[in-house]
Amino acid sequence: MSSSINRELNFTILPRSDSGCQTRDWKQALRQAITETDVLLDALGLERDRLPPLDPDPRPFGLRVPRAFVALMRPGDPDDPLLRQVLPLARERVVVPGFSADPVDDAAADQGDGLLMKYHGRALLIATGACALHCRHCFRRHYPHAAPETGQTRLRAALARLAADGSINEVILSGGDPLMLDDDRLDALLDGLEAIGQLRRVRLHTRMPVVLPARITEALCARLARSRLETVVVIHANHANELGEAAAAALARLRETGTMLLNQAVLLRGVNDGVAAQCALSERLLGCGVLPYYLHQLDRVQGGAHFQVDDTEARALVATLRARLPGYLVPRLVRERPGAVAKLPLAVGDEI
Repeated sequence: MSSSINRELNFTILPRSDSGCQTRDWKQALRQAITETDVLLDALGLERDRLPPLDPDPRPFGLRVPRAFVALMRPGDPDDPLLRQVLPLARERVVVPGFSADPVDDAAADQGDGLLMKYHGRALLIATGACALHCRHCFRRHYPHAAPETGQTRLRAALARLAADGSINEVILSGGDPLMLDDDRLDALLDGLEAIGQLRRVRLHTRMPVVLPARITEALCARLARSRLETVVVIHANHANELGEAAAAALARLRETGTMLLNQAVLLRGVNDGVAAQCALSERLLGCGVLPYYLHQLDRVQGGAHFQVDDTEARALVATLRARLPGYLVPRLVRERPGAVAKLPLAVGDEI
């Protein structure tokens, strides 16, 4: 058994309160997000000499982290699992063989106008290139997102493409983060999808209920509740500590709309590659009314190599989770492979 599986078997995660950093105006909270490394380190009481070498200029994929998310980090801890996900390191600039700018070959699936077609019956729409949080492991950190001024024209064209394809019954809104659209733009997009007769479901892949819970407003919930489409929200939480009190309340509001809530996480070295962390995440998700869905092996994106966990270790981790948790709390360990007809499961004993 690997050292990461043995690690911290008796570890208990207690979500910290982030209520003092919440604002009802999510746009104001977004404007107040931290975008400078020194400001983030000062907020956490951390000195640079306690950290690995930092990227002095991480642009174009710069630092962005809402203050409410920072409030969930452990002050003074250079190994905090939330901090590790957002802190730009110098090692991101190192070119590693096998890691690329487009690890899942989005370019090959691009139909134009932000519409990606990979799997039967489903289409993915890049609703926006913006995110509230810049995760250093993001597989689309190098994606050539359209300029903001072309957004509405592009989305109208994408809706026309969807309406012309009778084989599509589900649309996945992704990005970036689709909930970075304001209410008017999101409402118009949902109106357009609802007008396409063959569509049955809309799925929103979003980090916002976790990193900027104020975005889950009463108006947003009311809009989702009245949609004729079946609605699924897939959040992205990698660690139990991300799910503070405000996130739990936001997820409760979504749950009240009848929306199905799922979580997909990425297996990340130094963040959630231990049994205790994975068990705590699954238990906390269930407490928030969210079912674990996928545990992704890292998409090999340029800049993210230091997060990679070996397949053998990943399989051993999931095997241990199966022995400790009810089956419905064990996420499916998967990898996305370009050209495959679905996400590929990494079952224990299988060879990839």
